[in-house]
Amino acid sequence: QAQLVESGGGLVQPGGSLRLSCAAPGSIFSNYRMGWYRQAPGKQRELVADISRGGITNYTDSVKGRFTISRDYAKNTVYLQMNSLTPDDTAVYYCNARHIAEYWGQGTQVTVSS
Repeated sequence: QAQLVESGGGLVQPGGSLRLSCAAPGSIFSNYRMGWYRQAPGKQRELVADISRGGITNYTDSVKGRFTISRDYAKNTVYLQMNSLTPDDTAVYYCNARHIAEYWGQGTQVTVSS
């Protein structure tokens, strides 16, 4: 099982920013679409954003203009920059790698609250 290691979650006030990071093994990172999902209490896990090997990005409507996904091939890391956070963004965020197989990180909690 490939290991995706997430970091960067925490508690932030409404309107604040956080950056999530997910490090992946090189063999996975180089060949897989990378993405971020989230799951709020009582809700289904949903795609937040993903990025292809070539850098094409895709965002769910609720985060467009606020979140930015990027990938760094030198560091085998995918990032999710989250700005203008609201309480509705509170969830556990999961890193995902998808191609011929699918891998998940362990999740990192993001809490937006005053």
